[in-house]
Amino acid sequence: MAFKEFQLEDGTPVVVYKRRGSKSLRLSITSTGKVRVTIPTWTPYQAGLQFARSRGRWIEQHKAAPSVLRDGQLVGKAHHLKFSPQPSAQRISSRVLAGQIIVGHPAVISADDERVQKVARAACIRALRKQAEQLLPERLASLAEKQGFRYRSVAVKQLKSRWGSCDQSQNIVFNLFLMQLPWQSIDYVIVHELIHTRVMDHGPDFWELFESVLPSAKSMRREMRQYQPVLFTANPPLEK
Repeated sequence: MAFKEFQLEDGTPVVVYKRRGSKSLRLSITSTGKVRVTIPTWTPYQAGLQFARSRGRWIEQHKAAPSVLRDGQLVGKAHHLKFSPQPSAQRISSRVLAGQIIVGHPAVISADDERVQKVARAACIRALRKQAEQLLPERLASLAEKQGFRYRSVAVKQLKSRWGSCDQSQNIVFNLFLMQLPWQSIDYVIVHELIHTRVMDHGPDFWELFESVLPSAKSMRREMRQYQPVLFTANPPLEK
């Protein structure tokens, strides 16, 4: 996806992405406070930047501090995060077990310390990848068989701005952050990509087929806008 980086007058970083299939300008703020603007491919980058500038008050109201991971927090579908302060520890470490993510750190350092949080975030992403690789291909195969779709391959990656993709050769890719969403939203993304094995664009034919398989597709599309493909969802996006 083509993009350009800018800064607002107050120094806030803005990344403007050109996305195929987009029909409107979409503004969102990631969990790290970065402003993202998605625009149609035919729209100039400056239009995306001006959209962000025109929504300065909204950005200021919704800009949040980076999300802090907490002890006991559920990560995806199968793991809980545990911070383990150790008096004798000399370094920060992490382990991803069957149902736990354990982050060990020197007792003199708080779990809120950015050094500990950085290790915890990386461990959470490893756990989400593990879950996604175990669960998503199986769920995709089940829904494809049930609805009569065929695809060539499936892969899991850490994507920045998409929940999934499907190319013209019917190779499907899913974002590992999908594991943070409710199952009905995961199924929405899976069916969405299966529809692309027959219809590549988002025109009337796409939505007609999508709604024949998933009657609530358009209403679920609105619900999906509250989520962002980041470690933990920040604020709902703003569209024009």
